[in-house]
Formats: sequence, structure tokens, C-alpha cells
Amino acid sequence: MRRGILLIIPALLAGCDGRHNWLASAGAEAQRVEELFWVLLLGAAVIWSLVIGAAVYAHRRQVDPSLETQARRFILWGGAVFPTVVVGALLVWGLVILRDITSDEGDLTVRVDGERWWWRVIYETPEGDVVTANEIRLPVDRTALFRLTADDVIHSFWVPALGGKMDMIPGRETTLALTPIQTGNWGGLCAEYCGGAHALMRFDAIVMEQDAFDTWLAAEAEAAQVAGDDRGFEIFQEEGCGACHTIRGTDAQGPVGPDLTHLAAREKLGAGIYDMTPETMARWITDTHEMKPDIDMPPYPDLQGDRLDRLVAFLMSLD
Repeated sequence: MRRGILLIIPALLAGCDGRHNWLASAGAEAQRVEELFWVLLLGAAVIWSLVIGAAVYAHRRQVDPSLETQARRFILWGGAVFPTVVVGALLVWGLVILRDITSDEGDLTVRVDGERWWWRVIYETPEGDVVTANEIRLPVDRTALFRLTADDVIHSFWVPALGGKMDMIPGRETTLALTPIQTGNWGGLCAEYCGGAHALMRFDAIVMEQDAFDTWLAAEAEAAQVAGDDRGFEIFQEEGCGACHTIRGTDAQGPVGPDLTHLAAREKLGAGIYDMTPETMARWITDTHEMKPDIDMPPYPDLQGDRLDRLVAFLMSLD
């Protein structure tokens, strides 16, 4: 039995490591949530100790009818009044934290739409919307207001290291404020079961210095640079990819799938699952459902040889 417990402990501790670790907060809102967690944990430990201690004391003490009045007072104050006051105070505190992380103001507004099973990301800027997908970049020490919705079923937007989670509901808009305080690549994910590829619905949340973020956003707003005689783009159009995907600056204006204008500039492929390399791109095209089951994009197993190479080369040029 003891050996089994010792084997389980390392597995449990492994969940507290890595970029999805919500106990290593890198955002102001995450710090508030972490603070609430530790207070609740400490309070639960103290109350548990008091209850067990009282139970042991009562079990060992001989029954004394003369102490019945004191026992009733103890039950009233310790079993009713004290828990009510403590739980009420914690509820109010938790609601204050909820209010803070659902602010309707921010230095930057980002709309995120949960799709099956990927993320449509739209930055609102004075010059117009900047559309990307499956990767969110934020400036450090600036509050980003996320306006969240869903296209099909309920999803849940969560960047554990930056803040709490928020449901994304079709037909409604919810808001979430995140203020990163540390640069780095923090993993995001869908925190509510939404269908077959739910576990593969992730994204990168990359926190950058303000100047680097401004440079990235300006580049992201630009149209793709595609040569008119690019054979890879011709194959892209011949295979019907432009019916689903948009590449700004070209005739490909499909509204269904992720925007591919600057696809190769993203660090991950397949909604935060695979590294962005020519090898994984080729596999993604030919063995789509093997790499991510149940998604809407059809596989192209017959696309091989020079045609596949040219298509991959074109997609990897979209930076």
C-alpha cells in the first residue's frame, strides 16, 4: 500500500510543472486565484483539524450530563454560526475576485471564437481588425480584455498561468481580463469537454515586451506576400483550400477554417498540438484525421510527391 502511494505522488506532482501550471502564476489575475486557493486550503486544513480534534476529544471523554448546555452552545456556535460566517466571507471574497477577472475594460481588446476544435483570434485595433488563429500574443504588464464566444458548442477558455477560466457560449459573449506580468510562452486550452478532439484543442499564449508586441501586431496586419506564379499557391487553389481558408492579399477568402495569412509565423500547428515544421505540415495535409480526429478538414492522401512538396513549401513561406 505504501509503495503504491509513493508511486502515485510523483505522478501528481508532475501536474504542477510546465507551462500549464496554475500554481506558478505569471499574471495578475492568476495571482489572485492562487491566493484564494492557498487561503481555502489552509482554512480547510485548520477546520479539518479542529473537527477531528473535537471528535477525538468527545470520543475519549466520559459522558457528563451536567455539560449538556455547554455542548449545545458548542454545536450552535461551532457547527452553525462559525461555518456560516467563514463561508459567507469566503463567498464575498471569491465574488470580488470574479468581478476583477471579468472586467469590461482593458488596454487591448481581443475577440476569441471557440470553433470545432480550434480558436479564431481577432485583435481590435484603431486601423481595423487583425485576424489570426490558434495563437495569442500579449504585451507584458498590459491588461487584455478578451471577448469570448463560441460557434457551435460550449467551450472554456483557460490560460492557467495567466488567470481563471471562462465559458464560451454560443449566442452569448462573456469577458475575461488577463494582465500578464511575466514574459514567456504559456499554454492555453479548452477546459470544458466539447467533443471528440477536445483534448487536442490548445493554443500558445505568448507574452512579449511591448515593443516586440507592437512590431508583431503590425506585421500580422499586413497581407501575405504571394507571387502570382507561385506553383504552391496554384495547387492550394486547385485542391479547393481557398474555399475554407483565408490568405489576405489573395483570392483565397474562405471563412470556414483558420486564417492562414501568416501561418508559418506561428509556433504550433493543429491548434497548439504540433511543432510548425515542413514534416508535420505534410503529415497534416495527408493524414489529417490521424493527427487530429473528428475535425472538419478532409485529408488529402493522394496529394504526394512534387505537388505535396510545393504546397508545403508555399504554406511554410507564409510568415
